[in-house]
Amino acid sequence: MKKLNWIILILLLSVKVKAQNGVHQQSSVYEWPADKQVKAKLDQWQDQKFGMLIHWGLYAVPGIIESWELCSESWIERDSTIAYEDYKKWYWGLSKEFNPVKFNPDQWAKAGKDAGMKYMIFTTKHHDGFSMFDTKESDFSIAKGPFANNPKADVAKYVFDAFRKEGFMIGAYFSKPDWHSQYFWWSKYATPDRNTNYDIRKNPWRWNQFKSFAFNQLSELMNNYGSMDILWLDGGWVRPLETVNDEVRGWGAAIPEWSQEIDMPKIASMARKAQPGLLMVDRTVHGPYENYQTPEQKIPDHQLDHPWESCLTLGNAWGFVANDKYKTPAEVIHSLAEVVAKGGSLLLGVGPRPDGTIPEIAVSRLENIGTWMKTNGKAIYGTRITADFHSGNTWFTQSKDGKVKNAVYCFEPETSGIKTIEWTGNVPVKGAKMTLLNINKSVKWELNNGNVKVYLPESINNNPAIYGALAFTYAAK
Repeated sequence: MKKLNWIILILLLSVKVKAQNGVHQQSSVYEWPADKQVKAKLDQWQDQKFGMLIHWGLYAVPGIIESWELCSESWIERDSTIAYEDYKKWYWGLSKEFNPVKFNPDQWAKAGKDAGMKYMIFTTKHHDGFSMFDTKESDFSIAKGPFANNPKADVAKYVFDAFRKEGFMIGAYFSKPDWHSQYFWWSKYATPDRNTNYDIRKNPWRWNQFKSFAFNQLSELMNNYGSMDILWLDGGWVRPLETVNDEVRGWGAAIPEWSQEIDMPKIASMARKAQPGLLMVDRTVHGPYENYQTPEQKIPDHQLDHPWESCLTLGNAWGFVANDKYKTPAEVIHSLAEVVAKGGSLLLGVGPRPDGTIPEIAVSRLENIGTWMKTNGKAIYGTRITADFHSGNTWFTQSKDGKVKNAVYCFEPETSGIKTIEWTGNVPVKGAKMTLLNINKSVKWELNNGNVKVYLPESINNNPAIYGALAFTYAAK
């Protein structure tokens, strides 16, 4: 009995940790799209492999966790000397201070391209309801405050345009919940958690008003901001009741007993009429509007045979936080190799400063990652999974036709004197040429009892651009 109690305690603690991290759990079911244009777009997206997720909004001004300090759930930490309602007024008031006079979307797009990224997702509106585009539905937007008279006040337009010029696939992040809207958090009542703070069954008019509000904002984004490839919808607790499952309950938030559906069929029909083939990513809500899954701040422990991406941060936070600790290039490259070998894409989170520029250290990290990608991208881009996707620290991908295999060996950058590496499975064709992509030179290999042994040139031990990962390509059996 005592052992059982300990197990229950550990499970409860793990649920709390998930909630404290604000982590959205991955759907356990996947439904392939039927639309031919969506299928084609999905295949194109699966070729990209590496993308940038940009969190930028009011939360950048004080440099705090995005939106969540507004939420009155037990895991939220904020200044205990400030009353909750006063805190909300202070937070909303940041809209009068947010004036990003150095806003430079070209810098963002260049940093992403230099890193080897191929698609992007930009936060047009987070849960706090502050729009980063010139919406006609609300005055609570970047285009209505101190930045209103700036030529680039319609921020989203210039972000999307900058990345399009660099050849990126374009994605719009949009939060389904809106904590600033009186149709979602009604000031008549307190706000106990992330859900609507009123019973929508007793107030159908108010909920219908919210659905219209969300639909109209999404219509603005889909019709007024150029070609779109992805609509990335966050806030998976706003969903039809029948899709609520144990994973959602595991977030640690109270799940209302009523459905909070916002009419996704209507939204999808509108969006795809404006943007044929658009990928819909209704995060964590399994079904026809979650065209790929989005595990957050983790990599699945096994290979998946359907489309997905791991959403990881470059620093510790999604948005800008002063003195954040950034991952090393090797850490990102190792994650990328593992994600792609398991069948996914890596969406890396970067948070611009409140002045509108990406921190220099983040730009430097992205440049370093890009140095590796320039020579080793063949092992990443346009690849698909192999049955034996790893052997120890070596991760495998293959060309779409299966004729070429790629191996990415990951190690600590400080390691020196590596002369050989070995792996099992994914055996080259007899006599095949094996190329070490890092230096674009062939290397000697041999096969002993199913073990592939590769002999490495001395030059790799003195090459700072290796970043703890060696990539090989070869014809395979």
